[in-house]
Amino acid sequence: MHTAATPSSRPDLTGLIQAIHQAAAEDGMNNVLSPEQWDLLAPYLRPMDLPAGQVLFAQGTMDRSLYLIESGSLSVHYEDEKQRLRLAIVGPGSVVGEGAFFSHRPRSATVQAGAASRLWALTAMRFAELANRQPAVALQLAMAAGAVQAKRLSNRRRRVAST
Repeated sequence: MHTAATPSSRPDLTGLIQAIHQAAAEDGMNNVLSPEQWDLLAPYLRPMDLPAGQVLFAQGTMDRSLYLIESGSLSVHYEDEKQRLRLAIVGPGSVVGEGAFFSHRPRSATVQAGAASRLWALTAMRFAELANRQPAVALQLAMAAGAVQAKRLSNRRRRVAST
């Protein structure tokens, strides 16, 4: 049986929420959650600090985690059939991992920290729990991540960032 997190054990998402509010990039995430919904989401997210150069996930891996970016920058790259490297930079207030999150397919690109970065991870299992316990929050989050993916796919230069 899952017990509710106490306020002291609830992650502080203030920096993430501010990053989303201040995101200037075209593929930034829209803040579609109320403060109360952020409070309900917080226990499902796991903070991650990546030093510059660390790989978050590699092209071809089977992982469906979604990552919300609080700070830093992430480099997205892959090799196509002609072995050319493509590149995009994703910054605070956006997400990575939404492609595999929605498609249940292997990662389409490698994501690496270009600078020290603070992320919030949501695994597929935790999202399923969230969807069962807080369906409105899960729907809002999925719609926000889907909107980021749609923006990236509609912009030829940003398509590689859909991971």
